[in-house]
Amino acid sequence: MLDKNGIAKRIAKEVKDGMFVNLGIGIPTLVANYIPEGINVELQSENGILGMGPFPFEGEEDADLINAGKQTVTLLKGSSIFDSAMSFGMIRAQKVNLTILGAMEVSENGDIANWKIPGKMVKGMGGAMDLVASAKNIIVAMQQVNKAGQSKLLQKCDLPLTGIKCVKKIVTELGVYEILPEGGFKLLERAPGVSVDHIRNATAGKLEISDDIKEMVL
Repeated sequence: MLDKNGIAKRIAKEVKDGMFVNLGIGIPTLVANYIPEGINVELQSENGILGMGPFPFEGEEDADLINAGKQTVTLLKGSSIFDSAMSFGMIRAQKVNLTILGAMEVSENGDIANWKIPGKMVKGMGGAMDLVASAKNIIVAMQQVNKAGQSKLLQKCDLPLTGIKCVKKIVTELGVYEILPEGGFKLLERAPGVSVDHIRNATAGKLEISDDIKEMVL
């Protein structure tokens, strides 16, 4: 199975040259460390950065340079900093080509729940709802199974929804999936060493598996 860095590394392969990419809080922030060489992208952080780079080395952190998750980041040459209003203007105007988000649950219809767990205090919904309402393409980076061993790829989300029918692709510790137009998870790749039976048992929603599923290459 993949760890969080492995998930981020696989998602980085989805990033294409010239893209404007928004990285959400959690696993998605790690994608900045794995952008392939020769690929030029503009990473956007919704708190007001365009041209965000990888995480800084220890001892080189600048407390004034943070992403939306309050983590210290670096800036690439030509980057810019602006206010949140301009940042969300970019998002709402669909200037972002790809949004990479974490999630607590995803349904077989592409619904996503990633902002609130009932009974737990949250500061607010953040920018997730703007992102899922405006994004042209959404990839989810998440753990497929929770600590209790229950699947988070579901027939229907149990938690409050962030967006409806918006997720296109999901990368978990077990594999890569796409959401089918008629509903359901289609397995595209399995993580190294993970069996199809393991994936089937870890998916609560409808799952389509072809006869020959290739193993993920990182």
